[in-house]
Amino acid sequence: MGNYDALLILSFGGPEGPGDVMPFLENVVRGRNVPRERLKEVAEHYYHFGGISPINQQNRDLIEAVRPTLDVPVYWGNRNWAPYGEDTVRQMRADGVRRAAVFATSAFAGYSSCRQYYEDIARISLPDGPELVKLPHYGDHPGFVTAMADRVRDALAGLGRPDARLVFTAHSIPLAHAKSAYESELRRSAELVNQALGRTQDWDLVWQSRSGPPQVPWLEPDVCDHLRTLDGPVVLAPIGFVSDHMEVVYDLDTEAVEVAGERGLPMARAATVGTHPAFVRLVGELMAGPEPVPCSTETCPQV
Repeated sequence: MGNYDALLILSFGGPEGPGDVMPFLENVVRGRNVPRERLKEVAEHYYHFGGISPINQQNRDLIEAVRPTLDVPVYWGNRNWAPYGEDTVRQMRADGVRRAAVFATSAFAGYSSCRQYYEDIARISLPDGPELVKLPHYGDHPGFVTAMADRVRDALAGLGRPDARLVFTAHSIPLAHAKSAYESELRRSAELVNQALGRTQDWDLVWQSRSGPPQVPWLEPDVCDHLRTLDGPVVLAPIGFVSDHMEVVYDLDTEAVEVAGERGLPMARAATVGTHPAFVRLVGELMAGPEPVPCSTETCPQV
């Protein structure tokens, strides 16, 4: 495992019951002056699913899948909910960990998808160790591409329409943040997946989960707006997510499904890469690869 004696899986976190929802959202937006009414609106998405985000359980599943493939201990910490990263790092220090690889559950460049994880690492690091080293982006890694292609292939087969339009989705970001490599990396990954499927049809990259003031421009088109322009069968592929965040199960499995129903579009949603064996192997391959080079502020800008 290279020069590492542990792995830290660092993630976003999510509530695990109705009582967690508002405190979790307050953690997410701390210092951003988001109106209380907006938090209540977003909270309803979580209450729709019993106040439970699927992300924590999917992280547990990933850890259980990764652990047998490594010869070092695996730890887990979150940015916004228990287990918090700072608590996990204290435990790692107590366990004698000296240098740990950090695998962020986000595959691409950008502020929220990468730079903020560097900020997390700086915040949770302790003066007397362990050293925390963030592993590189992996949206174009063969393990990610293979896993995503298999998920899309399964969705196409389930829909029974091999000619379905392939629509990749990712979290939208403000245009002011889009100077990063975020969009270009997503397009490269989508093209690699399309090639792995052996498809020659055109594909689309659209955006979801927009938030913030309406006067601030974000990447478009929105997935639901895009669906309203289509006439045939569709497979949605959430390439921008490695597990089923709330944005996936609400924005795609709820809102997008409603729009497709209104339009009479046959539609299926591909699973996220999750615990696909190729994705699980990817973690160890990154750890055994070259020493990571920290991202530049051009690739992953500060905000």
